Amino acid sequence: MRLAPLAALAALTVLATQSAPRAQTAPPSPQLAFPVACQIGKTCEIQHYVDRDPGPGVLDYHCGHRTNDKHDGTDIRLLDMAAQRAGVDVLAAAAGRVVAVRDGVPDISIRAPGAPSVVGHECGNRVAIGLGNGWLIDYCHLAQGSLKVKVGDVVTVGQPLAHVGLSGDTEFPHLHFSVRHANQVVDPFAPASATGCAAQPGGLWAPAVSRATPYKRGVVLNAGFATAVVSNAAIEERAIPAPSAASPAIVVYARAIGLELGDVVDITLRGPDGKALAATTLPPLDHDKAQFPAEVGRKRPSQGWARGRYTGEVRVHRGGGVALARKFTMSL
Repeated sequence: MRLAPLAALAALTVLATQSAPRAQTAPPSPQLAFPVACQIGKTCEIQHYVDRDPGPGVLDYHCGHRTNDKHDGTDIRLLDMAAQRAGVDVLAAAAGRVVAVRDGVPDISIRAPGAPSVVGHECGNRVAIGLGNGWLIDYCHLAQGSLKVKVGDVVTVGQPLAHVGLSGDTEFPHLHFSVRHANQVVDPFAPASATGCAAQPGGLWAPAVSRATPYKRGVVLNAGFATAVVSNAAIEERAIPAPSAASPAIVVYARAIGLELGDVVDITLRGPDGKALAATTLPPLDHDKAQFPAEVGRKRPSQGWARGRYTGEVRVHRGGGVALARKFTMSL
């Protein structure tokens, strides 16, 4: 029997519905909480992002160079080793099941004299958590002896896993936070594409985390006053005596991270009257600097130090303007 046109269309629609496979819905992406019990801009900073350049160059998600070649995670750095020794929790960024752990790797910088080889355990002490649907998060460089979970444990968002450490292939205390899906690295700041950089909506971070972690083209990580030349080790140990009226000198120091080729750093010490007691402007940087120190000081004048408030200021000049600036004070 011949069907009328409309009836035929209806019949074809029914047949198509019955025979066509259902569209497959992609597994939902996780929404990630911040994985360290610290506050960006106050007690921690992001040192490195995922490298999105497939070649030998480096490129972060913001088209900057705050990364290393083939870097596969986000480095969340504490301000110094004193904070690390006090114990800062690494937290589960998403719920899941622990699928791997490693402990026993010592907390020591790879630059330290006599540091052991990290070949085969560059991640250091670690916890790996499977989220399901092919998602995996690795938490690396954990403090030796601080792990709080074992393989098979089911964890919830925000649950402490361990402490931030200095184990494995690292020079500073931080968490290396690496996200993978189907064994491919995923940048939590820009998960939509594997390589390159461009403005992309959203990310894997929860909205509150995204607001708290804006991209920064450099940061003044540490700054303060001292009585003599300041070493990086002293900054890490937070073991810098504060100047007094009897000090033979007053030095202002700063340590910045994420500086760029061509940046010009100046640092100044001002007395209670606001006049500069010492100042220096350093030559333009000849390449990007993951970490950069600066300091300037003045010997005690013959009449002694004036009573009052002293000010230190560090500025980073870039592209004709001031890209970074920090002021800090002390009283004598």
